[in-house]
Amino acid sequence: MSVQFVAAKMAETDLKDVPNKELSAVSPVTPKADEKVLLNIDCNASAASPTPEATVNAEPSPVTSTPNPVKMPQASAMKRPDPQQNGGDAFVNRDGTVAEAPRMKKIQFADQKQEFNKRPTKIGRRSLSRSISQSSTDSYSSAASYTDSSDDETSPRDKQQKNSKGNGDFCIKNIKQADFGRREIEIAEQEMPALMALRKRAQGEKPLAGAKVVGCTHITAQTAVLMETLSALGAQCRWAACNIYSTQNEVAAALAEGAGFSVFAWKGESEDDFWWCIDRCVNVEGWQPNMILDDGGDLTHWIYKKYPSMFKKIKGIVEESVTGVHRLYQLSKAGKLCVPAMNVNDSVTKQKFDNLYCCRESILDGLKRTTDVMFGGKQVVVCGYGEVGKGCCAALKAMGSIVYVTEIDPICALQACMDGFRLVKLNEVIRQVDIVITCTGNKNVVVRENLDRMKNGCIVCNMGHSNTEIDVASLRTPELTWERVRSQVDHVIWPDGKRIVLLAEGRLLNLSCSTVPTFVLSITATTQALALIELYNAPEGRYKQDVYLLPKKMDEYVASLHLPTFDAHLTELTDEQAKYLGLNKNGPFKPNYYRY
Repeated sequence: MSVQFVAAKMAETDLKDVPNKELSAVSPVTPKADEKVLLNIDCNASAASPTPEATVNAEPSPVTSTPNPVKMPQASAMKRPDPQQNGGDAFVNRDGTVAEAPRMKKIQFADQKQEFNKRPTKIGRRSLSRSISQSSTDSYSSAASYTDSSDDETSPRDKQQKNSKGNGDFCIKNIKQADFGRREIEIAEQEMPALMALRKRAQGEKPLAGAKVVGCTHITAQTAVLMETLSALGAQCRWAACNIYSTQNEVAAALAEGAGFSVFAWKGESEDDFWWCIDRCVNVEGWQPNMILDDGGDLTHWIYKKYPSMFKKIKGIVEESVTGVHRLYQLSKAGKLCVPAMNVNDSVTKQKFDNLYCCRESILDGLKRTTDVMFGGKQVVVCGYGEVGKGCCAALKAMGSIVYVTEIDPICALQACMDGFRLVKLNEVIRQVDIVITCTGNKNVVVRENLDRMKNGCIVCNMGHSNTEIDVASLRTPELTWERVRSQVDHVIWPDGKRIVLLAEGRLLNLSCSTVPTFVLSITATTQALALIELYNAPEGRYKQDVYLLPKKMDEYVASLHLPTFDAHLTELTDEQAKYLGLNKNGPFKPNYYRY
């Protein structure tokens, strides 16, 4: 009686004794103590088809074999040490005679190149781990694919760079990446129909002719499409990044090479680099901005602090983030805002599309790319239930997470309750949650006391614009150890061994660690472009030194430019219907106080 045993994974391995319990686990038949048992390895046979013979000779195999013989595994109960062989394995036959174990050829698969019986050395394991980690790092975003794989650690500030036209008025990581960046921009153009339509319709009129726009936003492929649109409409642009981690290096290279934009940004800037880049954008001989496009208020703050006289020639500010808008309202309230400002963040197209739909998709992308976390069953607390918080909560709930919400506004709090989320205070759930996400735009939302009480392995990240929501500075103390896991992922380890997973050092998760949907950014970018056009061309006196919302008519125009993508057809009011509602047939269709 014999047992066939399929063991492809044992190829290239010196076959040794198989313990009795292992054999019984795979064998449907228990051999008797006086029976001779052979295991015939046949990769083409079924594991459940026993052969009646007691001994089966190895058939020629279609796979490549080597001339080196190897012992077949025998049942431990059947082996006896042979004194003549100094303890070697042998079979005991029925008549009591001792026979030498037959030898069979080692099986080797044709496509195998590695000897699996060799354990990797420590160096080998470390190299493999580093390779896997680097691969993960390189795949975080379209930016990282060409950015993080570079071995050049020299600071761009220490380099002398020129593009193919001999222009050196820029500071980026590597001008040689321009071709890759151009492909990124071309892909983004396909998903930004409104901005491309605006470029096509208005480039003949050049509504921004003479405009000198200084910008401080995320430098991505989508921003590049906006910058090139502004240039096509007649503007001159100089640009810096509003986030030290979100710059796509190859896109910055394409901007510096193609249209010769003065771009000062690279992924992984230090705090000193960040302000240096902003200063290089503003402080240039023979060029003074007359329009500001800001994201977060850092550029506006820098000009107020260092070059206040510039505001004599600046016609207006366009701000797109809640943090920057808050700063503008503070300046206005204090009587220090000396130019008109357009609040793009609170426009309908920004709030309802970028903040809500963009974050609903990108929160999952950012968490998956950095931590590979599974969301089903995880307990998550989302701090803030504005449009960003609503998007995050909806996505996490759909993935099966248990979601808690913290909120200061009773209206938003009631919305969270009606949407099926439990409203809590952070300290009530901080010990039990697996993920903490901030979405408020405020400061010190998660402080050291909260961080100390978190469970081991808790993931902490920020989806608001400002990097002050999580008190990261309180974690930079001698008793805590920081351990870099991969790009934008750090373990912060407490003395007792507890660790939390901090993403992007508390900065904006989606743009630091992943990407955001291009189509949604098309809506925001088109809104920004129209706001610049409006402020730049507005007659004197239309806008005073205050903060304004984008006119409702412009919001509707931005939305209408995106409808053809969906083959959507608007219904038109009849004259009678328009008269009944007291509306113009062409809009605006809602009053300014309407809440969509």
